[in-house]
Amino acid sequence: MVQVFIGAALLAVVIVMSILLICGLPLGEFSMGGRFGKVWPPKIRLIGVTQLLTQVFALYIILAGGTIVPYFVNLTVTRVICYVFAVFFFGNTFTNIISPSKKEKYVMTPMSLAAAVCFLITAIIM
Repeated sequence: MVQVFIGAALLAVVIVMSILLICGLPLGEFSMGGRFGKVWPPKIRLIGVTQLLTQVFALYIILAGGTIVPYFVNLTVTRVICYVFAVFFFGNTFTNIISPSKKEKYVMTPMSLAAAVCFLITAIIM
C-alpha cells in the first residue's frame, strides 16, 4: 500500500509542475529534453494539457489500484492499466537518462523510475 502513496505523491508533484509549465513558468529545462528553453511556447503548452490529463488519469489509476478510490471499470482492467503505466514510466525513465538536459536527467529520471516501480508493484499485488 505504501507504493500507492509514493506513486501518488510523485504524480502529484509532476502534475503541479505540468500546470506551472502550461502557465508559462520557467521550468522547461526539466521536461522534453530542455529543447524549448525555460518557458514552453504556446503550441507546446497545448500539448502539455494532453500530458496533464494523462498524468491525472495515471494518478487516479494508481489510487484505484490501491483501493483508495473506486475502480474505473473493474479490477482486471485497472491492473492492466497499471501495467501499461509501469511500462510507460520505465520507457520515460530511459528517455530521461539520455536527455540532454541535466536538470531533467537528474531530477526526473529518479521520479519516473520510482513511479514505474510503484505502478508495477501495485499491479502485481492487486
